[in-house]
Amino acid sequence: MSRYVLDAFSLLALIQDEPGASKVQEILDGASKGKHELYISVINLGEIIYTLWGRRGISAAEQALAGLNQLPITSIDVDRTLVFRAAALKGSYRLHYADCFVGALAQQTGATVLTGDPHFRQVEQFIPVEWLPSPE
Repeated sequence: MSRYVLDAFSLLALIQDEPGASKVQEILDGASKGKHELYISVINLGEIIYTLWGRRGISAAEQALAGLNQLPITSIDVDRTLVFRAAALKGSYRLHYADCFVGALAQQTGATVLTGDPHFRQVEQFIPVEWLPSPE
């Protein structure tokens, strides 16, 4: 069974039907069949909510969150261990702080990050990344 950590990039691609949405859907379908374990940190859920709120309004953000809650993704609360792992990534690399939680959660769970965010190229030598296409 493979494990993935989903970031805001991957789930926003799905929600907004952007490049990579079909790959995200394929992985979600596999998780529904027990082929994958999927994770997201609550920090990255917040990133999705504030992004959609800013782009489409609170109603769209609430609808998206309700839909995300129905998906086979385990939401991980942030504890001190995860915070310190994320802080170590932030202190060493030029990642956005929310992205550091993606990387830290991938390290903690032994998972692959599913993203198209080019910032993860900095850490892919020690955090596995499966790449989605980036929007042009």
